[in-house]
Amino acid sequence: MKIIRYRDADGTVHHGRLHDDGRATRLAGDVFGKPADTGEVVEGFKLLAPIEPRDILCIGLNYRRHAAEGNQPIPEFPVLFMKNSGALQNPGDPIVLPRRLRSDAVDYECELAVVIGKACRNVPKAEALDYVLGYTCANDVSARDWQLKHGGTQWCRGKTFATFCPLGPCLVTADEIADPNALGIRTILNGRTMQDWKTDDMIFDVPTLIEFLSGSTTLAAGTVILTGTPHGVGGARKPPVFLQPGDTVTVEIEGIGSLTNPVVEEAS
Repeated sequence: MKIIRYRDADGTVHHGRLHDDGRATRLAGDVFGKPADTGEVVEGFKLLAPIEPRDILCIGLNYRRHAAEGNQPIPEFPVLFMKNSGALQNPGDPIVLPRRLRSDAVDYECELAVVIGKACRNVPKAEALDYVLGYTCANDVSARDWQLKHGGTQWCRGKTFATFCPLGPCLVTADEIADPNALGIRTILNGRTMQDWKTDDMIFDVPTLIEFLSGSTTLAAGTVILTGTPHGVGGARKPPVFLQPGDTVTVEIEGIGSLTNPVVEEAS
């Protein structure tokens, strides 16, 4: 099932089922349980990020060719950082370039996002996918100057500005994606393909990440895991290609769909 989250004309937030013909019907019940399709067609709604994350856990340097383009060694363990919930952004809404804490080096990163469906701890790799509710597209927007120069050796400052975590357009339930490490993934910037690879290039695959992140740690239902980005990021290009006001950036993942956001400057 493809699940969307939307705001109706009355301002009420619902979940819905996205059908192959483009129609959406309202779901009743908890998406972490067994929501029922009411058959009620919804129209004139505002599409929201498909999940309100409980936590946003992010993995860096998780594609072999991305590590190589940055001249970084292959990590022994997954590289973990976090975004706060205020970084969440909806499909179609703008990525805002920071101006109060200014950055002129804001980068795109297409990523497969994994949504945990039930609380878990110390999950063995062989059972890890049993705890996945579904998958969606993510853009791990990154201010490279704050990430690498001004963040006190921590990545979080450069990764968690407002709007720096677009998610969408829908959540595809785990039963529809047999292998999350066999998907095409790409970024398109102003019509130009910047990243185009497959999730089988991950150093640590999705089950390994869940096993690692749940080790001696509770993952709540609604935890979102960003699993890393392939090569082709703007900061590694010569000359670098960073997001500019007026840009449009799209993340596409096979079997999930397209997540598109315009780019604007933060208001003074």
